Amino acid sequence: MLRRAGLGLLVGAILSAPTAASAGPALVFEPFNGTIFYAEDLDAPWFPASLTKMMTAYVTFQAIKKGEIKLDSDITCSKKAVSQAPTKLGLPVGGKISLETGLKVLIVKSANDVAMMIAEAVGGSEEAFIQRMNEAARKLGMTRTKFANPNGLPNEDQVTTARDLAKLARALIIEFPEYADIFALPNVKVGKKVMRTHNGLLISFPGADGMKTGFICDSGFNVVVSATRDGRKLVAVVLGEPSVAIRSDRAANLLENGFKRYFWKSLFGTTIDGMAIQTSMNEGPAHLRNDICGPGRAKKKKRKRTASGAAKAKAKPQLRNLNAAASAN
Repeated sequence: MLRRAGLGLLVGAILSAPTAASAGPALVFEPFNGTIFYAEDLDAPWFPASLTKMMTAYVTFQAIKKGEIKLDSDITCSKKAVSQAPTKLGLPVGGKISLETGLKVLIVKSANDVAMMIAEAVGGSEEAFIQRMNEAARKLGMTRTKFANPNGLPNEDQVTTARDLAKLARALIIEFPEYADIFALPNVKVGKKVMRTHNGLLISFPGADGMKTGFICDSGFNVVVSATRDGRKLVAVVLGEPSVAIRSDRAANLLENGFKRYFWKSLFGTTIDGMAIQTSMNEGPAHLRNDICGPGRAKKKKRKRTASGAAKAKAKPQLRNLNAAASAN
């Protein structure tokens, strides 16, 4: 009996092990029953960057359901919206689009000005909308999340975890399936502008069908991505990767392994709510700016060139302040 139990634990350990080296927090789960297939640092505090816009969309969907606003309602670009850092749609003050178009641009383009337009249209003000965001987070059990703006631009008070983002993703999938197509859009057209998704997994990973990417220098490259195969759906949360390519590779690897082990993990996995808390409440979020965008990254690149025999190549410094924006790369 003990031998059989030991074998079961060994099998469970093998099934939960990722096949690639990992960095930041990660989580793979089945959204309808909440079963976790793999988890790493799922309670580590992290800056959500543009993953914030998932909550902006969720609160907006709630407002539509309550009849407070309609998809064909106009939303207006204010001075505050214009003042938001890129990524942006770039409307002038007074410019208008429908809420439906705004939601598509919010997810596909990850436009920070449009996030502000939606917040002001739904909440009446940014402050009132942020209050709704935090109320929704509490009701969803996102106990380690706090929102301070609707778009994910850098703010020390805006913090979440992989577990909490999983709860938000579940809520979007289960409560608002009618909006699933928005998260799967490869592009959106506004006037003559055609904006393409930054979520390359929608194109490269078989079965991928949502959801959102995010980036600021302090958070690294984040993604929440869903995929469906043979009627089975999984969602991966990956935070803190050093590049778009590595972020996509890690998420794809975790999803692929999840689908391969779907049967076993469905039997033996714990749930998002059932897994014990893994980090102290007093622990602060990681700050990756130096490694992702600063001198730390430059040093790594220099070491890499030296190791590959290219040390004599002329350095071409790139002076871009990436931390000024919440890009959706």
